[in-house]
Amino acid sequence: MKNIQKGFTLIELMIVVAIIAILAAIALPLYQDYIARSQATAGLADIRGGVTAFEEYVQRGSGAAVTNNIVGLRSSTPRCSAITTTAGNNGSIACTIRGNPSVNGFAVTLTRVSASGAWNCSSSIPLTKHRPGNCQ
Repeated sequence: MKNIQKGFTLIELMIVVAIIAILAAIALPLYQDYIARSQATAGLADIRGGVTAFEEYVQRGSGAAVTNNIVGLRSSTPRCSAITTTAGNNGSIACTIRGNPSVNGFAVTLTRVSASGAWNCSSSIPLTKHRPGNCQ
């Protein structure tokens, strides 16, 4: 009678475990970077909606009276622990991000350039790879 082998040998299982460990060592840090950047981008998206109303008030000559309530922004969102608005022709809208430790507590800010009416994005996030696209 033949003895048929069923299952895996120990070396085969060890090879699979080693492959999984190598993939995890590479994939987990990359995933954490992805999460940090997506949370920063979500914070930017939360304040982007206030730009249109802010600009409208500046064009009317009421830029000095702009507040979070006037531009339709709440004081916080699930991604922003605090949203602040600075009034004026060179005003700004800022989000203090909450979430991943790499971006938690740092700010993403949209600032109006009075000469051109353009809005610039800046960030206090230390690592460039965690900042939203086009944010310095």
